[in-house]
Amino acid sequence: MKNLKTIIGTLLMSLIVLTSCETKDDGDFDLSNIADITTAEEFKAIKEDALANHIQNFNFDTEDGNVTLTSENGVQININGNCLTLNGNAVTGNVDIKYIELFEKGSMLTTNKPTMGELPNGDKALLISGGEFLIEAKQNGIALDTNCNIQLVVPNNLTGGADPMMTLWEGGIDNEDNLTWDEVEDATGQGGVFVEGGEYYAFLGQFGWSNIDRFYNDPRPKTMIKAQAPIGYNFINSAIYLSYDGEDTGLASLDTYDGTLNLFSEHYGQIPIGLECHVIFATEDNGMWRYAVKAVTIIADDIITFDYNETTTVTEAQFVAIINALP
Repeated sequence: MKNLKTIIGTLLMSLIVLTSCETKDDGDFDLSNIADITTAEEFKAIKEDALANHIQNFNFDTEDGNVTLTSENGVQININGNCLTLNGNAVTGNVDIKYIELFEKGSMLTTNKPTMGELPNGDKALLISGGEFLIEAKQNGIALDTNCNIQLVVPNNLTGGADPMMTLWEGGIDNEDNLTWDEVEDATGQGGVFVEGGEYYAFLGQFGWSNIDRFYNDPRPKTMIKAQAPIGYNFINSAIYLSYDGEDTGLASLDTYDGTLNLFSEHYGQIPIGLECHVIFATEDNGMWRYAVKAVTIIADDIITFDYNETTTVTEAQFVAIINALP
């Protein structure tokens, strides 16, 4: 399987290089060569479309009590209908469940759901994920709450096998559409997650985004890196991500921005010096993804620059496959 992935990755990266070379043959880039630079609304829409492609819908009657819903990837979602409330009052009748699961970095990128966890000092660092999940319950379009835990039973072979260091995290999205993961405090010391056999058992105290995670561990000295988007692209109509080589279920984002210098940064100085990774520029172009990928070995205070001539367009499915095939 690993050899197959390497072959696929080599073919895809060769395609990237060939496409990039063909683009550069058109001559030096200037802003007039872009017919229509994407807007913030268009970039937001393509990410929302990608997220919508992952939605799974369920429906059940609260009178059924404890119900088990099974996802496309075999995740079991255990919900007690008797615990659902609206404004503190018990709910009866049919309820709708909206569910999303993300296990690999290609889909994390297109949906803008990177795995960046908040450290005790407020900085952010890369998390390695056992799965990202969104669960929402509604009745007649109105959001519901629960006063019981929601249990997830997640096959850990979806993310490389059991990892006893995994804990439970909750996700919050700010006004700039950045997702940050906060570790759930758990008095039992299990972090809301435990491993049994081939499955993670997670206990969620509320609806919304949750994640089975642990921090990426690298003892090497750290640095802060920066990346510059092509001319015409900035923090509102594009994004830049980091894919760490050897990690299939984690994706870092450069989530701060210096508008004067057009520089994206992770801002916290948490990138290991000597790390081999791929830096990814992503934006929208007429309903498709425009992107570029650079293989980088991190040096202190590194600045990675993207040029429009290095970019090309692909469909969402192609983009996900390309990112998933990175080393």
